[in-house]
Amino acid sequence: MTDLKSSNPAAGPETTGHEWDGIAEYNNPLPRWWLYSLYATIVWAFGYWILYPAWPLVSDHTRGLLGYSTRAAVLADVAATRTARAALGQSTLAAADLTRIAADPALLPLALATGKAAFGDNCAGCHGTAATGRTGYPNLQDDDWLWGGSLEAIAETIRVGIRSGHADARAGEMPAFGRDGLLKRDEIETVANYVLSLSDRAFAPALSLENGAALFSRNCAACHGEQGRGNPEMGAPNLTDAVWLYGASPGDVIATIQGGRKGVMPTWEGRLDAATIKSLAVYVHGLGGGR
Repeated sequence: MTDLKSSNPAAGPETTGHEWDGIAEYNNPLPRWWLYSLYATIVWAFGYWILYPAWPLVSDHTRGLLGYSTRAAVLADVAATRTARAALGQSTLAAADLTRIAADPALLPLALATGKAAFGDNCAGCHGTAATGRTGYPNLQDDDWLWGGSLEAIAETIRVGIRSGHADARAGEMPAFGRDGLLKRDEIETVANYVLSLSDRAFAPALSLENGAALFSRNCAACHGEQGRGNPEMGAPNLTDAVWLYGASPGDVIATIQGGRKGVMPTWEGRLDAATIKSLAVYVHGLGGGR
């Protein structure tokens, strides 16, 4: 390594005098615009430290001369939004009944917009962003409803939930016929075969549909009805259609009869205001599956 500083213009660019393996280190000054930008950021930083909260303390932080707070700004925005919503008719939504909201050309768009936002924030995690559901979580786009698909029924389900702990919660459940010793294994398979035959999906021709019908009448008809068409008053599904909440394969149906089902939906009363619950009901009803 050499240490010969070059400043002779004829010798080429000025170097620091350091050279490694024939590679010289130039002594080029930084561009003025770059230096000015650096100085400006330093000045800006000092100004920010003085005007805004910046320095952490043991149990707090400096407030700055302007006293700005992002939390206070957010709370102000929320308050402004609530005021704007009230001005647009949110208070009217809370007071209006569901039938009026659905028929009012001024209230309906507000309810749908509010309901869509509330669905994305609170319901999409289980039912999906498109409300098409998944195994164990109902598809809200079809017309198959455990507890009824009217505006009032949907709003009530949202309000009280299912096995949610609410005093008025929906409470129907599927017993565990196998686990609790109510039916033997061969009887479970026989009744499962009969249940699937109601939608033309019988899987074991050797199993007697007559015996399955008898088992069904003794153990299942009280909830699902003699024809297997379900009962919204008890949350019992229609077994004659092609909609299966927990799967339609023979194994799925056998597992349901064997171990029972106790799905849960939270209550939204107290977590969402009355206007939002009504808006959610209108939005879900309008997805295409409401009756």
